[in-house]
Amino acid sequence: MAGKVKNNAAVATSLVFGAIFVMYCFYFDHKRRTDPNYRKRLKERRKASKHCGRRDDVKFPDLRDNDAVLMFLLEEVKKGEDALGKGDDAGGVEHLANAVAVCGQPHKFLMVLQETLTPDIFNRLLDRLPALCQKISDNPTGGMLD
Repeated sequence: MAGKVKNNAAVATSLVFGAIFVMYCFYFDHKRRTDPNYRKRLKERRKASKHCGRRDDVKFPDLRDNDAVLMFLLEEVKKGEDALGKGDDAGGVEHLANAVAVCGQPHKFLMVLQETLTPDIFNRLLDRLPALCQKISDNPTGGMLD
């Protein structure tokens, strides 16, 4: 009989603490939403996360220098793989797009990437390429792109 009382007391205690925790969550969610700067901070955070993967300050190599292009390509592929491994899909797509953009045989490279990447990430990579290739073709000697 004493064991049943202990079980009932443990269940009741856990229910009380669970209810207190849920009320605590509702209270702070309400407090957060009624903050006058909440929407402003939310918009800023969304804008920052939307642009966090885009890097327009990439220093591309001179496309006439094969060694520099090869080093850049290998570096960008490694950075892309590392970013995708860490779960940073936007950063991984950006680095892989940079690598494809300077690659001498982009079609073959894209075929390899299509086999290794998920369809979602591969499609994001394809969407990013036209604008990036246009920037590179406007400035074939490399340097900072804006």
